[in-house]
Amino acid sequence: MTLKIVIAPQSFKGNISALEAARAIERGVLTAEPDAQTVLAPVADGGDGTLDALIEGTGGQYIRSIVTGPLGQPVEATWGVMGDGRTAVIEMAQASGLAMLPPRRRNPRITTTRGTGEIIKEALDKGFDPIIVGLGGSATNDGGAAMAAALGARFLDSKGRPLPDGGAALARLDRIDVSRLDPRLAETTFVAATDVNNPLCGPTGASAIYGPQKGASAEVVAELDAALLNFGNLILRDLAKDVSSQPGAGAAGGMGAGLMAFAGAQIQPGIDMVCDVLGFDTHLDGASLVITGEGGADRSTIFNKAPVGVARRALAKGVPTILLAGTLGQGHEELYDHGIAGIVCIADRPMNFDQSLRRTGELLEAAAHRAMRLIGVGRGMGG
Repeated sequence: MTLKIVIAPQSFKGNISALEAARAIERGVLTAEPDAQTVLAPVADGGDGTLDALIEGTGGQYIRSIVTGPLGQPVEATWGVMGDGRTAVIEMAQASGLAMLPPRRRNPRITTTRGTGEIIKEALDKGFDPIIVGLGGSATNDGGAAMAAALGARFLDSKGRPLPDGGAALARLDRIDVSRLDPRLAETTFVAATDVNNPLCGPTGASAIYGPQKGASAEVVAELDAALLNFGNLILRDLAKDVSSQPGAGAAGGMGAGLMAFAGAQIQPGIDMVCDVLGFDTHLDGASLVITGEGGADRSTIFNKAPVGVARRALAKGVPTILLAGTLGQGHEELYDHGIAGIVCIADRPMNFDQSLRRTGELLEAAAHRAMRLIGVGRGMGG
């Protein structure tokens, strides 16, 4: 009986794309099982790689735009339109991303989502509808205020003066004026794709959970949290929208809240959105095995990150899933309770992080080969 194997990794951040990872895994599978039928189905969960998965997976086109970067500097950002010619895909990390800034320049008090708003405006100008916004990898903590400002919203202090961009300025916010907000926002369907469900504020909110990795000290975290609380309260007062406690409002420094408030966006788990768009479940028909992959597997993976989302769908159709991981962190064993049947660490010897980055494709290929050889032994014993 021919094995049908669905290969569905996400990108290995900062190294190889999901498609490149899938091709490496396929090479390893076919050296061990030359007669296997392989289906490449690279995925993403709203963070890095979402743009590539949706554009390449549907035969779409990339678009490049010069927009405002996270510190106000001009940057070239890549986004695109899916193969249907209608659906825009924006990865906010391309315009407002953490990876765009060296650690010493990361400052969530002043970083801005304005560039993401400028891309949204261009997508509206081109007539795209719906618009998907991936919320992973942001450098910002401004609640999407600068994104909305790029689309016509005004954020005013107690003297009626426009606030500067950045999360810290929201502490001085006194009034939100949406009289000039682009009316096309209300006529367009927005999907905000994320792999987190944090509220806007509080101990599990945007500032507390993600502020430190963006350069915030404990004091700055408290300052930014208070600023976002003020922002959420004024959204409720001036826009009559209660978004602060909504799951996903705290994604990307509060960008989830901003997209809900100003664009009427629906928050969706990124992996489910990607799988639905790509018709992932149809690939599972007749499949014997799914192989997924990610750079680091730990307890955080269980919170609807790509491998668990893939495994959940596979399990519903009775198909087991193996995870190939670059590293195994604390709590990775919990993945066995979330649909992952087996975990293989791709490292084949002690190595530092830089060495593993250079060898990711090679390591994935070899790990896939090892996994298939082990499965072959099991099949032989079962026969």
